[in-house]
Amino acid sequence: MHVLAQEQLRLDAGPVDYLLLALYFAFVLGIGLLARRSVSSSLDFFLSGRSLPAWVTGLAFIAANLGAVEIIGMSANGAQYGMPTMHYFWVGAIPAMLFLGVVMMPFYYGSKVRSVPEFMLRRFGKAAHLVNAISFAVAQLLIAGVNLFLLASIVNVLLGWPLWVSVIIAALIVLSYTGLGGLSAAIYNEVLQFFVIVAALLPLTIVGMIKVGGWSGLVDKVGTQYGANELSAWPGNELTGFGSNFLSVLGIVFGLGFVLAFGYWTTNFVEVQRAMASKSMSAAQRTPIIGAFPKMLIPFLVIIPGMIAGASVQEMMVFKQTGEGNVEYNDALLLLMRDLLPNGILGIALAGLLASFMAGMAANLSSFNTVFTYDIWQAYVIRNRPDSYYLNMGRWVTVGSTVIAIGTAFIASGYSNLMDYLQQLFSLFNAPLFATFILGMFWKRMTPAAGWSGLVLGTAASLSVFLMAETGVLDLPGQGASFVGAGAAFVVDILVSVVVSLATRPKPAAELVGLVYGLTPKEDRTASTTGEDAGWYRRPALLAGIVLVIVIILNIVFG
Repeated sequence: MHVLAQEQLRLDAGPVDYLLLALYFAFVLGIGLLARRSVSSSLDFFLSGRSLPAWVTGLAFIAANLGAVEIIGMSANGAQYGMPTMHYFWVGAIPAMLFLGVVMMPFYYGSKVRSVPEFMLRRFGKAAHLVNAISFAVAQLLIAGVNLFLLASIVNVLLGWPLWVSVIIAALIVLSYTGLGGLSAAIYNEVLQFFVIVAALLPLTIVGMIKVGGWSGLVDKVGTQYGANELSAWPGNELTGFGSNFLSVLGIVFGLGFVLAFGYWTTNFVEVQRAMASKSMSAAQRTPIIGAFPKMLIPFLVIIPGMIAGASVQEMMVFKQTGEGNVEYNDALLLLMRDLLPNGILGIALAGLLASFMAGMAANLSSFNTVFTYDIWQAYVIRNRPDSYYLNMGRWVTVGSTVIAIGTAFIASGYSNLMDYLQQLFSLFNAPLFATFILGMFWKRMTPAAGWSGLVLGTAASLSVFLMAETGVLDLPGQGASFVGAGAAFVVDILVSVVVSLATRPKPAAELVGLVYGLTPKEDRTASTTGEDAGWYRRPALLAGIVLVIVIILNIVFG
């Protein structure tokens, strides 16, 4: 991102744009102050007192994922790889979100745990709990750094402030509302941010499409300049780095669609925390399913503008063809904004970008402070204090994590395509956790010793693949290293867990009710269909079926 301070990317923002930005920040801080009034216990601060309706948590579920990474990273992928990037949404997100809603959420919500690591504690005991809590905490700090770095980059482009000043100011804004109102402030801001992000990206996509002559014009331009492989989602060889079509499809379906996607969506507490804040089990189940409707359409707002930039912005075309120039793929969206948006609209677009980064970072911080306070501090460091102690601790942890995120922001600055960095983190932290989770949830024989040893060795397997790819032992360009790493983590974790389980003693069946599928009575994992949960349109399974049909159609049309 060395290029961002350069004049060629300076956006020509006028007084109207700054006014719109100031108004947006006033709203954000106002929500933080209002949410503070409803915080009287640690459960209110960390889980919104489990009182929010499904449409609020559903939109927050998606906004928490619409961070910098999603918007800048996916538009960078669109500029670099074209249509195969669609897989991150239609293969690498939707099926896993539906599985979380229909199958996993009843266990999370029904067992009344406060976090994903706490579920691990109940199922596998302390060792697995500690391993999971620490690895999750580290991952959140690294990912918060990515969001913070991109947030600062925008401020740097806008105002020309040095990057380190921008990083600190951006961090203080997010800290102010997350520290005030806890999860409620983060969630209500995420709902606001969702609408601001759409209002920002929709005009950009429409103006961009008009500029290149509509869909047929874009297909023409991309096809003639870069070849037909950027115009169809399958087999996606450039994205995976595999020469063979079969291996590429296998990498996308197993590595991305199964291990990385299910690992991310079903065990990532950043997302699950939003559903846990719902007011009933039915609302908790509907949260990721409601989120899946906008999630299907977001590629048209982030990947298509990336492709338009790759096919029509002069600097990006030169960079793509020669690998030279002062821009990189992460700049795709900013370059398009610079070229296409008039003042006023530019202010909305910038507010949308800032909103996306703040949503992502606030989601990282609010989940980090919950896991650190409940699963590390209260469980292992200082126990049995009054609730007010942990509430204050949560606020201080938010401050500490923001400071650390400022440090990790500079690690992220070393990557020209941030999606590569992120997929790497997910294959390290989420893939082994998913393997442990899914085996432990459906196989009652799995033992506490298998819980932690599978996690540790699965993570080690993913790390080995990463190091071999970095040192050139394995030749895996694109995002192939993270797909292979995720697959290795999953397979090793499962094998180790099975072997260790057969050699050690399982927990008694009575202790696993509510935690293992076969031992939990059907009525305990079935949401109510009366009162506020009545009506066919509130049935989780039916809603999930509708989403699945639409996604299959999208894959056929754009495949």
